[in-house]
Amino acid sequence: MEVGASMAMQSRAPGVGVGAVAGGRRSAFLGWEKQTQAGSLRVGGTAGTAAVAVRARGAKPVVAPLRCVKASRGNESLHSSVDEALLLKRKSEEVLFHLNGRCIYLVGMMGSGKSTVGKILAEVLGYSCFDSDKLVEQAVGMPSVAQIFKVHSEAFFRENESSVLRDLSSMRRLVVATGGGAVIRPINWNYMKKGLSVWLDVPLDALAKRIAQVGTASRPLLDQPSDDPYTAAFTKLSMLAEQRGEAYANADARVSLEEIAAKQGHGDVSKLTPTDIAIEALLKIENFVTQHPTATTHGEVGDLQIDSLSSRIQAL
Repeated sequence: MEVGASMAMQSRAPGVGVGAVAGGRRSAFLGWEKQTQAGSLRVGGTAGTAAVAVRARGAKPVVAPLRCVKASRGNESLHSSVDEALLLKRKSEEVLFHLNGRCIYLVGMMGSGKSTVGKILAEVLGYSCFDSDKLVEQAVGMPSVAQIFKVHSEAFFRENESSVLRDLSSMRRLVVATGGGAVIRPINWNYMKKGLSVWLDVPLDALAKRIAQVGTASRPLLDQPSDDPYTAAFTKLSMLAEQRGEAYANADARVSLEEIAAKQGHGDVSKLTPTDIAIEALLKIENFVTQHPTATTHGEVGDLQIDSLSSRIQAL
């Protein structure tokens, strides 16, 4: 399958274990910090012309090997136990059978961990992982979403975002980490409903703490001068949540970090690891796909073969 201009993979390399991928980024509540770089994905053109080129090669999806490795910061372990890693692997194999190549779109507020969790899911499912914000940046030739907002406008960004999601929706076996505001345009749901969508629902307090800690320069909707970054972030996030809450609820599955923390008996989302969240996501995905099976698709639905590689960029 050939579609449009050149696109380079933002995802895993063959043989790279979940440890190498999931250790790539940390939000304050997830407990992991950015350590690795993701590849890039080139999308050419502006709104209406953004295009992606990949070639699917016919191979059955293979679940990548799982390794429990140490994160480079301190002695934190990527997986809290071997049992956790095995559960992740086993659950991914069960889900993979029912997915039948359907794409997974992660939605949620900015800073909710979509990119990090997306990489783990892609790794264990044998999928490729893409970040829609990064694709928009490449489509318009600008280094950041913040600059796109500043030079053009949010409306300009949203048009290009929809073009990227349109192109991705024609593909298979992808995990797509969407931007926080992708849910506000109905057309984007038309594209995402070609696969299945998962909402990462994170308490606003945890999001505000994380964003206040790392700064808002890369998040134009939150980048306002303030003597109290936490309060400013919480206030803005609350407003955005009120505007987008019903839209997020359109997702096929909801992963509540508060519910995961409650199951673990501590109720503190800051103690959750990305793997905890990925396991819960797989459970919710399994519930959905077993209730909404899709007919077997004939033809090539194997790993994505990227035709050309562009320079590597850091994941959000």
